[in-house]
Amino acid sequence: MSETARILDQFRSAYRGPAWHGPALLAVLSDVDARIAAARPLANAHTIWEIVLHIAIWMSVATRRMAGEQIPSLAAYQDWPSAPPPSKSSWRETLDALAKAEAGLEAAVEKLTDARLNDTLLGDRPWSTYETLHGAVQHTLYHAGQIALLKKAARATTA
Repeated sequence: MSETARILDQFRSAYRGPAWHGPALLAVLSDVDARIAAARPLANAHTIWEIVLHIAIWMSVATRRMAGEQIPSLAAYQDWPSAPPPSKSSWRETLDALAKAEAGLEAAVEKLTDARLNDTLLGDRPWSTYETLHGAVQHTLYHAGQIALLKKAARATTA
């Protein structure tokens, strides 16, 4: 198995499972509705909705950087976009945007050869393709854990 195939496997496991550590991102989000996604059970913390938007942004940034686009550091409003007013349809649109970003990154990795893993991507720092892809896996899992905790907290405060 090539290294890119192993990275792709780890990315898929983090996103849809099965993941070694526990529930993958989609499993954590499977029972989150717009009300829970928009809840802010911890003052000064991001909502689930904001985190999902943030994950999608960075999956897209990784994909675009792999395609050769130079994307510098993101402004705060780009890095952490505001969630729209909560509704069932706007939550579905956000989940669809996440799925589209994930599919785009997955498709880019499927086309990648191991020879390109050491390529430096143009961005705010000189990360290699290898580092960027492992970072995308780590980023997804990090935020999946946050979402799991926020979901429990939101349910406890809205029950």
